[in-house]
Amino acid sequence: MKRFSEACERNRAPILAILKRVFADRRRVLEIGSGTGQHAAYFAAELPHLVWQASDVAANLSGIREWISEPPPIELDVEKEWPRLEVDAVFSANTCHIMSWPQVERMFGGIGRIATLKTFCLYGPFNYGGKYTSESNARFDTMLRRNDPASGVRDFEAIDALAQKAGLRLAEDNAMPANNRLLVWVR
Repeated sequence: MKRFSEACERNRAPILAILKRVFADRRRVLEIGSGTGQHAAYFAAELPHLVWQASDVAANLSGIREWISEPPPIELDVEKEWPRLEVDAVFSANTCHIMSWPQVERMFGGIGRIATLKTFCLYGPFNYGGKYTSESNARFDTMLRRNDPASGVRDFEAIDALAQKAGLRLAEDNAMPANNRLLVWVR
C-alpha cells in the first residue's frame, strides 16, 4: 500500500513557492530523508528543470518507489558513508527533529562535503533563543521526546552553527504555515 503523509500534502505548496525562487538556477537536487516520496514526486513535477534525487534509509526506499521511479531513489543513511554526489542543491524536510543530535551533525558534515553544493534548504520547526515559537511546537517537542528522547525540536542557532561549520551562510529564514520555517543557506 502506498504510504501517504497528510503533512506533505498541506505543506508542499508553500514550500514550492520558495523553492521555485531559490532553485531557479539549480539543476540537480538531493532530497535527504524523502520519507513517503510525496515531496519528491510533487517538486520534481513542478520544477521540471531540476533532476530531483530522492534518498532515504534503505527501509524507506520501496515506499518512495511507489511515488517515483526516475531517477530511482538512493540509499543515504547519515550514519554510513555517503554516495558520491554531484548536486548543486540539497533539500530536507522534517528530518532534524526526528534524528538524534549526532545524526544531525553528521548530516550537516555530509552536506558540507558536497563540493558542487550551492544551496541547502531545510524545512521544519525550530526554536529561537532556546524558546519555542508556539505552544503547538512545545507540545510537538514533548511528544517527540516521549517517543524518542534523542529527537526533538532543534534550536535554530545550533543548526546555523553546523551550517557555518559546513561552509554555508544563511541567506533566508522564511516563516511557513503551522509554525514551521524554511531555512536557506548558500555557499
